[in-house]
Amino acid sequence: MTSAQTTDKAAEKADPRLTILRAAADRILHYGYNKTTMSEIAADCGMSAGNIYRFYPSKIDIAEAMTREYSAESQAIYSDIIRDAGRSPSKKLRDFFAIRLERTFRTFEKHPKLMELAEIMARERPDYLSEDRAQERILIEKIIAEGQNAGDFALPADLTITADLVQCAMLKFRIPQLWTTEQLDALIPEMEGVLSLLFTGLSARH
Repeated sequence: MTSAQTTDKAAEKADPRLTILRAAADRILHYGYNKTTMSEIAADCGMSAGNIYRFYPSKIDIAEAMTREYSAESQAIYSDIIRDAGRSPSKKLRDFFAIRLERTFRTFEKHPKLMELAEIMARERPDYLSEDRAQERILIEKIIAEGQNAGDFALPADLTITADLVQCAMLKFRIPQLWTTEQLDALIPEMEGVLSLLFTGLSARH
């Protein structure tokens, strides 16, 4: 067992919610959300169903916790891009969307049952998804603001609206399997083309 695995096991022992979340994730990724029951998750954890409900009142709460964990990992990756002083604002914006596309595509390619989970979250927890998009939009705003300060991007009338429009233009590449059957090698040049149009609109006129 690696040191990371030992640390994970210790964390799960200290916090039963992590044990539940790991067991639920394993089962949902294999069987799908709809075919997973709280009783099965409890059995996988060696707990009673009643004990599970103490930590997660419903299955959709577990689904949200899984989604939040993935989003937190993504936010950490994107924040590293923004903090990288060696990248220009244009490169940061390009890398942000390129890494987001590959990360989400590969995740859903490896775990196709996540598509069911994404659709259920969109239907049953729209407020959380709005919150998640807002957090992502803040990161896009930071990159655009940096580009303005560097003189690379023009000053928009409203920074938040500009970031929102950029985010909307790139929506297809957020979870591409929700919108298309295209593979990654076809999506990458398409994304690059959309980004080129966006950079034309964002570029400062000298």
